[in-house]
Amino acid sequence: MHSYHLTIVLAPLAAAIVAGLFGRQIGRAAAHWITVLAVGLSCVLSLIVFKHLYFDGGVAENYSVYTWAVSDGLRMEVGFLIDRLTALMMVVVTFVSLMVHIYTIGYMRDDPGYQRFFSFISLFTFAMLMLVMANNFLQLFFGWEAVGLVSYLLIGFWFKKETAIFANLKAFLVNRVGDFGFILGIAGVVLFTNSLDYQTVFASADNIAAQSITIFGDTAWNAMTVICICLFIGAMGKSAQAPLHVWLPDSMEGPTPISALIHAATMVTAGIFMVARMSPLFELSETALAVVLTIGAVTAFFMGLLGIVQNDIKRVVAYSTLSQLGYMTVALGVSAYSAAIFHLMTHAFFKALLFLAAGSVIIAMHHEQDIRKMGGLRKYMPITYWTSLIGTLALIGFPGSSGFFSKDALIEAVKESHWHGQGMIYWIAYLSVLLGVFVTALYSFRMFFLVFHGKERMDKKTKSHLHESPWVVTAPLILLAIPSAIIGWFTIGPILFGDYFGGSIQVLAGHDVLSGMGTRFTSSAAFIGHALTQPAVWLAVSGAITAWILYLYRPEIPGRLRDKLSPLYTLLDRKYYFDELWIKGFAGGGRRIGSLLWRKGDEFLIDGLMVNGTANSVRRLAGVMRQLQTGYLYHYAFAMIFALALFLAWLLWLS
Repeated sequence: MHSYHLTIVLAPLAAAIVAGLFGRQIGRAAAHWITVLAVGLSCVLSLIVFKHLYFDGGVAENYSVYTWAVSDGLRMEVGFLIDRLTALMMVVVTFVSLMVHIYTIGYMRDDPGYQRFFSFISLFTFAMLMLVMANNFLQLFFGWEAVGLVSYLLIGFWFKKETAIFANLKAFLVNRVGDFGFILGIAGVVLFTNSLDYQTVFASADNIAAQSITIFGDTAWNAMTVICICLFIGAMGKSAQAPLHVWLPDSMEGPTPISALIHAATMVTAGIFMVARMSPLFELSETALAVVLTIGAVTAFFMGLLGIVQNDIKRVVAYSTLSQLGYMTVALGVSAYSAAIFHLMTHAFFKALLFLAAGSVIIAMHHEQDIRKMGGLRKYMPITYWTSLIGTLALIGFPGSSGFFSKDALIEAVKESHWHGQGMIYWIAYLSVLLGVFVTALYSFRMFFLVFHGKERMDKKTKSHLHESPWVVTAPLILLAIPSAIIGWFTIGPILFGDYFGGSIQVLAGHDVLSGMGTRFTSSAAFIGHALTQPAVWLAVSGAITAWILYLYRPEIPGRLRDKLSPLYTLLDRKYYFDELWIKGFAGGGRRIGSLLWRKGDEFLIDGLMVNGTANSVRRLAGVMRQLQTGYLYHYAFAMIFALALFLAWLLWLS
């Protein structure tokens, strides 16, 4: 299987190089065919690897491909760890990426950067595959930074737009904050193990947990807690957890296909995957798990609220991504790593579907993205309508949809986790994920109703050209709608309650909430029967009904509520003022400090006093000395007599 693994990861890279460097020579059609076929090949081979590991009972493979350097016994290698966790991620990444590649043919057909875009998204696929297939921290960090770099290039793809340039710079800088913590975590791993290899590090986990490290003063911190929190700070950046979430909504400035790729299957899920992969470390730090749980809960609920006031169709879906990433992070915090990966998988399908459906609407509306200027599109775009409905139902967790199985199981895991009965942190987490269900249904169906139902609010010119998108756009929608609707039925048993992951994920016996749930839910039907008695399903239904009342039945109510609750609306509209904190506070504060140091330190102290001040002092002294050199003999004679008189007076004083 080794040749399969290399082909899976190198095919998108080769296609990206050809399309990027020789795009003009080979033309537009060749560029998309090369990249589509390369990613398609990776997808097929990923399915074969998945079949080999799961259905055929194959064993996991962990091996080195290339040794880059060895320093003091520290080996820096390129290597692959191909286990069931990796195989699942490979299938999700390559399948969603393939759908995005096909969709791009229709969406970007008139864009002058056509070949460049295909090169970038193929390179993105390569970077994500390198990340998930890594067997060591060095390669993990390479893939981690590579997806960040390519996302920077893609968010700012339309580089003549000021907003796009600002957005990609914002994404790049905010992720540098997270990545600084991430590399400190890796440095901590090397400090205590002198190894970058996963297997070696995981085998030393108990030894790390028994040691301490001093950071400030004389206070000793548990080494495992410090390492895990640093690693999680990296995940906060990549997976957009508050307060490092501000870059993700602005990433909508990039073309819609890349919004789907960033939000669904690649960059934002890297942090979730990484924490799940590091489960042998996180399980040994209750403090780190508490941090993960709290950050995830805050993100899940409060970022979801922001989706209610958004009017850009892509930004509504973007804020739903923030909220769903919070749900995954909460699952990690309660040690339900399998539930987090399960929701990651289902979310990849229905979130890619929702983004691509939004792009289909944008095409039909001549790139209008304001949902207040839409309405009644159902009769013009039936395929987009029905696929969007499937994606929306999956997002809110409608019974039977893929999102229902993953989200409701996740909420059940939080409810029954080892945090139960441990005070405030448990109730914050549980109520956040529970109330978040209502919020998700409200903003999701708000968007759905405003776009596809109600009166038509577009102008006459746009209305006259409304029609369904071409097959190259709608085909990926249909192919993504199928797993969004049904995949939960077949996967909840083995992935969530069975032993699908085996040794890929390690959970302490006292933390293992999913095994207990597995003994109660022996089938998908049994889980549905239980879920119907729980509040999550009914909160979702209530949210959808509330959206129908507010935006179809009584559309005047939202305006009244906005006027009466204007302080709350302003708070949500300004996104809790996080942008002001980062842009005007940290970035602006840094610029003001820099300006102060420039004016007071550089101009006044260095240039003014030290450099120019010294020169001016010498010039003034020279001016004084120049006055003494008059050239008149009687001046010199007088000076000599005066000096002699002073000398004689000094001698007399001494005697």
